[in-house]
Amino acid sequence: MTDSRRRSDDETVATLVDGEVRPREGSVGPPVAPAETTRMVEFNDVEALERELGHGDVACVLAEPALTNIGIVLPEPGFHEALRSATRRAGTLLIIDETHTICAGPGGYTAAYGLEPDMLTIGKPIASGIPAAAYGFSADVARGLEEALPEEQADVGGIGGTLAANVLSLAAMRATLGEVLTEEAFERMIRLGERFEAGVAGVIERYDLPWHVVRLGCRVEYLFRRERARTGAEAAAGGDPELDRFIHLYALNRGILLTPFHNMALMSPATTEADVDTHTAVFEESASELTA
Repeated sequence: MTDSRRRSDDETVATLVDGEVRPREGSVGPPVAPAETTRMVEFNDVEALERELGHGDVACVLAEPALTNIGIVLPEPGFHEALRSATRRAGTLLIIDETHTICAGPGGYTAAYGLEPDMLTIGKPIASGIPAAAYGFSADVARGLEEALPEEQADVGGIGGTLAANVLSLAAMRATLGEVLTEEAFERMIRLGERFEAGVAGVIERYDLPWHVVRLGCRVEYLFRRERARTGAEAAAGGDPELDRFIHLYALNRGILLTPFHNMALMSPATTEADVDTHTAVFEESASELTA
């Protein structure tokens, strides 16, 4: 969450341009140039990760377990093992952000694939969209915090504060975690995600489209490049704004509202097989018109 003073994550709203860390386009901008406080590497690039950690000045690595905002980019086999090993050798904390990747199942990608971060963060999904967030950390990190920050001074250090223990947020989290994001619900939602993925893949194959579809748990997305992206840069390079707008408008005119960014669908407890099949049919109609 943010306030009117400054974002606590300004240094992370950055991107790589010709190897230089710069503010991400559209960002108001951090207090200092991101290159002064931030090192950046592409997802799945273990060599670059080890090179940047080799400087010995990285306090923590903040990473999604799979990219989502640029399109779904899945980790390559062995990437997370290499990430964890490299950060431990460097004495650097590893923070995994599960705000989007909770779609992998209860406990998010971390639980589904047995990751071992030092800290974990998650946001509004745990309260069904009501502003809320949570974080957790290992026993070792907890001991370090206790030594550096006495409990009676915790609020002074920024842990807690004005919005902590908001009754509405806590009630929303209890309802969401207890009644919505259950194991049974995830089993059903992931099956629907598999059905959605298979339907889109079938259309892409039948019409020989230079696109691909990728799924992460109950989140599914199709991107306008033939091969799956390995990095965020590859995913961005495969974007097509005009095609994006066409697909969104085509679907909207036929009763389907895709997310406003990319062509992503997230199965919910209310989603049905009929909903998924309707999308497949509309997607095939659009492919037919595009290739006519």
